[in-house]
Amino acid sequence: MSLNADQTVEALRAAGEPTRLRVLSLLAGEELSVMELSRILDQSQPRVSRHLKLMADAGLIERFPDGARVFYRLSSDLPARRLIDTVLDLLDVSAGAADDQRLEAVRREREAAAGAYFERIAPQWDRIRSLYVSESAVEAAIIRAAGDGPFERIVDLGTGSGRMLTLLGRNAKMSVGLDLSQNMLNIARANVMKAGLDKVELRHGDIFATRLPEQSADLVMVHQVLHYLVDPAAAVAEAARLVMPGGRLLIVDFAPHQLEYLRDDHQHRRLGFSDDEIRRWLTGAGLTSSASIALPPDTDGLTVSIWTAARPAVAAGKVA
Repeated sequence: MSLNADQTVEALRAAGEPTRLRVLSLLAGEELSVMELSRILDQSQPRVSRHLKLMADAGLIERFPDGARVFYRLSSDLPARRLIDTVLDLLDVSAGAADDQRLEAVRREREAAAGAYFERIAPQWDRIRSLYVSESAVEAAIIRAAGDGPFERIVDLGTGSGRMLTLLGRNAKMSVGLDLSQNMLNIARANVMKAGLDKVELRHGDIFATRLPEQSADLVMVHQVLHYLVDPAAAVAEAARLVMPGGRLLIVDFAPHQLEYLRDDHQHRRLGFSDDEIRRWLTGAGLTSSASIALPPDTDGLTVSIWTAARPAVAAGKVA
């Protein structure tokens, strides 16, 4: 598909303004809220919002509410993305240096706040998580979704206290847990040792760039991690990259909700994910998704969803 003449002219008009070009360049890196864009651009939120509306109406960017906040990202429409990429390729890279510096400052503040939070609550992590929904019900559903095994290799991204490793690790020849928090990794090491698991490797690692071999695990877990991330779609893509033919990816996170206090009190970046959003990311990463599992809370609170996807097995006699 391609844009017709009128659509192309409208899109070029929407992009053809200095502030809007700056916005497109910033959104090419990650999705951002209106408040973050206003700070980076050093412009008022009403003014930034007007620019965003014009570009959204032209199909250049997408608006998605998340609780009380609104985030923006570049359009997922391929012809529109080709036009955006072409326009941005023509820009002098140095022109956006100041914006990049302010964006990096925003990122550092987010990372510092999240890091401090995780270090502070690491000893109580499992207790805090249990406040949201019955953990026993969630873990029973995870075991069913993961399958009987045995597994050649389990990878748990954002392993936290290592609970997924102790839950599923006995069914694996080898397990790997990655986390950016050294405090969390120390707790995971203690829990793995207490569980008597000796074929577990715990690494300090980044969920966006794991440095693990492609298609090297038959079970990849992303358990209660995505809602903390600035770019959950990129994390899903990296997790999917690790799934071997015939293997599966399990994502456990919250369904969409309106508990806004979780942003400030618990550093949640996103207030849950819809089935359509997760399924789109899984399909885009080359996996085949199954029906999701929804686990509503025992009382008022958060619904936990489990999404499962598999990489098709290589047929006998065919070269992968």
